[in-house]
Amino acid sequence: MSEAGGQSKSKTDLTMEYEMNHKRRGLALIFNHEHFQFFCERRGTKIDRDNLKQRFQALGFEVNIHDNKNKTEVLEEIFKAAEMDHADADCFVCVFLTHGKEGQISAWDDMINIKEITDPFRDQCKSLVGKPKIFIFQACAGKKYEDAVTGMVGRFTDDTKEVLPYIYTIPAGADFLMCYSVEGFYSLHDIKSGTFYIHDLCEMLEQHGSTLEFTELLTLVNLKVSRRDAKIGFGKMPKKQMLCFTSMLTKKLYFRCNK
Repeated sequence: MSEAGGQSKSKTDLTMEYEMNHKRRGLALIFNHEHFQFFCERRGTKIDRDNLKQRFQALGFEVNIHDNKNKTEVLEEIFKAAEMDHADADCFVCVFLTHGKEGQISAWDDMINIKEITDPFRDQCKSLVGKPKIFIFQACAGKKYEDAVTGMVGRFTDDTKEVLPYIYTIPAGADFLMCYSVEGFYSLHDIKSGTFYIHDLCEMLEQHGSTLEFTELLTLVNLKVSRRDAKIGFGKMPKKQMLCFTSMLTKKLYFRCNK
């Protein structure tokens, strides 16, 4: 006899993980944009590109890098990846290092709607069904800065703990994970060490990439970036950045070193 709503009495297995024992870890595409036809150059982005390449290769990915492609070239590479046979791969990763605004990122010559990038992997790529599809957008998502505010850390009888950023899940296609700056706000960077986000992401991947569940790792990245300060203008209060990740994952995701 089933419970209300047709669900079985058996409880969901909360320890269920994505299968990561395929022949290949999978493809990681990195679109790195330093030069643009209509925008200023993104100084320091090569640092992010090279750090990401090293970190994803260490996790077993085949990394393909594309520098300063125009819109047509970017979409050609996206469609090519969506049409590939990923049957022997664990998952797929796609990273953009570029300028952007709400819902769009920039190629060398034109803006691209993010849906144009993700939709081919929802509608056409059957060999990635049931597998993680991770998209990381290191780009501004607006023209506002996050201001610094002072908060209180909750106290508990057993220990003092810090509240981590809220993780939220929305139903918009199974097994996608979308990572980006909060909509409406700038993404901050240092020309010597790269963007706050990618620098801290790579640091966490180096320390915990093969041991920590990936959304937990992203939460640590959120925490690290939230503690950074950026000096914008003389004598002004430091500006901050906050990140988002939207998870449509249905299982726990680990990149254990088995490749």
